[in-house]
Amino acid sequence: MSPAMRFHVVNFPNTQTTKHYQPCAYTQKIRRFAIMMTELGHEVILYGGEENDAACTEFVTIVTKAEQAEWFGNTDLYTEPNNLTWKAFAPHWTTTNEHAITEIAKRKRDRDFICLLGGIYQQPIADQFPELMTVEFGIGYSGVFAQYRVFESYAWMHSIYGARSPADVMNTRGQFYDTVIPNYYEVEDFPFSDTKDDYFLFIGRVVEAKGIQIALETCRRLGVKLVVAGPGAAPPPELADYVGVVDHVRRGELMSRARAVFVPSLYLEPFGGVHAEAMLCGTPVITTDWGVFTETVQQGVHGFRCRTLREFCDAADAVDKLDYQRIRDDAVARFSLDAVAPQYEAYFERLTTLWADGWYTA
Repeated sequence: MSPAMRFHVVNFPNTQTTKHYQPCAYTQKIRRFAIMMTELGHEVILYGGEENDAACTEFVTIVTKAEQAEWFGNTDLYTEPNNLTWKAFAPHWTTTNEHAITEIAKRKRDRDFICLLGGIYQQPIADQFPELMTVEFGIGYSGVFAQYRVFESYAWMHSIYGARSPADVMNTRGQFYDTVIPNYYEVEDFPFSDTKDDYFLFIGRVVEAKGIQIALETCRRLGVKLVVAGPGAAPPPELADYVGVVDHVRRGELMSRARAVFVPSLYLEPFGGVHAEAMLCGTPVITTDWGVFTETVQQGVHGFRCRTLREFCDAADAVDKLDYQRIRDDAVARFSLDAVAPQYEAYFERLTTLWADGWYTA
């Protein structure tokens, strides 16, 4: 068994580290990371709001509900978690960072890790503790600052490398102490069903960038039912089956019974958790042909990656022929906590060698 390591894990200022806040993918990554590392026998000090249901060694409140009410007013932080102001000097960031710094200072020990997912908005926490290693442990965003980084996909890692490098390909360098680890899920939240109902599903932010129009046009052309769930702008009037934001139980039910789940993101999706969740339910996915999907969706096995409306329609017609059990089994083997936890442990063990011989460790 590996020697125990110590992690200071800091949540965002606008949510609680509970399963209820599932519309915020990063909050869920934070709480599940705490669960994984705690269950492996490591010490996890988790810093966040007043509510927490994640296993950890110690939970420390650094933001109160009264402060959240002052900062965010009447915003529903459950249905609109992305209404966070992404400005470094906004009071919710500065105050929460200050509280985190104070509490970490009381508890820190030599060779602890600080684990953050707020990018440059949480950089002041890292700057205060240069003697500790700060790791951005699930990067699917562009405001990256840490020396040690875990990316959600190779597609996104390479995107970040390319964006920060000169045009000369020989100067686009990798970093040995970065890594790629996929997102990870509690399998029990995603029930398997080998019986599907007669509808397709789009679940996620109802915004153009997520490809909602592609799902609509495909289903309209085929004359099939599309159920839409998730936060965002008011849905188009043709969405007769818009069911709003759903909790994690209803989310699993909808995914498990759909013929397929559309995840046709128009941008380079760093991970796109919805598609992994759908596959955990044994449900095929229909995606675009770039970003993470090129790594996770085997064409004609887990679903289909498409580039034209004809291809999206052909995919929707073909999904019923796929092996739902194979989809489920492959997803559990790749995205379950049990599968991913050892990858994180191995990565942090690699980082501990930097306190000794580092890259030259025998």
